[in-house]
Amino acid sequence: MFAMAAALAHAHAQGTRLGFYARTCPRAESIVRSTVQSHFRSNPAIAPGLLRMHFHDCFVQGCDASILIDGPNSEKTAPPNRLLRGYEVIDDAKTQLEAACPGVVSCADILTLAARDSVFLTRGINWQVPTGRRDGRISLASDTSNLPGFTESIDSQKQKFAAFGLNTQDLVALVGGHTIGTSACQFFSYRLYNFTNGGPDPTINSAFLPQLQALCPQNGDGSRRIDLDTSSGNRFDVSFFTNLRNGRGILESDQKLWTDASTRTFVKRFLGGRGMRPLNFNVEFARSMVKMSNIDVKTDTNGEIRRICSAIN
Repeated sequence: MFAMAAALAHAHAQGTRLGFYARTCPRAESIVRSTVQSHFRSNPAIAPGLLRMHFHDCFVQGCDASILIDGPNSEKTAPPNRLLRGYEVIDDAKTQLEAACPGVVSCADILTLAARDSVFLTRGINWQVPTGRRDGRISLASDTSNLPGFTESIDSQKQKFAAFGLNTQDLVALVGGHTIGTSACQFFSYRLYNFTNGGPDPTINSAFLPQLQALCPQNGDGSRRIDLDTSSGNRFDVSFFTNLRNGRGILESDQKLWTDASTRTFVKRFLGGRGMRPLNFNVEFARSMVKMSNIDVKTDTNGEIRRICSAIN
């Protein structure tokens, strides 16, 4: 698997390359990984947090760490980003890297590497990450409309992904990252009660519905968090797709991957459906991550290398 992912990294890098810091900061990747590992041991929730943060960064202004910038109207203040976690991990890694190699390693590369390490730590694939990104200087909450929402139709999701050169298979693979992490009740409890004609969302498995209602009672605590993959929320695997097949998706936008024929095909292939050419989820996720991680990257004289990830130089 690792060799395949390495080949994919070579194929998709655009302005980035493997081993970018080999001479200028040879310990860069190991410093990031050890930092993520340290934080993960005390708080496993940072793994899905960092993966999600990287996704949210790349879909707004490209993969340039603009999501890390502080400010009254910066990206991190926008509703889709308010519950993101893991900023302290990036800051910790940056502090260590500035001590080892001042002004060399970008915050954008740190976040990209940390997302990969988060997948590996949750027993997913390890892949080689092309590096050489520089950090952006613009961060506006108003730009976050590019981010797919939890009620969004598949057609709309596909349009947003296609705008960045990502196809339908990439969409299904990357949303499969929800195999780790949680969602707050406020983002899906509307499906459980008054969704259609005063009843629940009919795509929810009738045996699963009472479990969700018990976890997220009507008018209950909207901030309570529930695993997005109810059978193995801390492990990077294909059970998320099994849940979609069985009507056990948590977010409306996730369950639509099964109800829409164009995306259901890829869910079935990730599950090794009969009569279909199977797809290895881990390998394809790595492939799609390399593609996504090169969205509108800033290299060479574009952007900057921030000394502090939350502040423009």
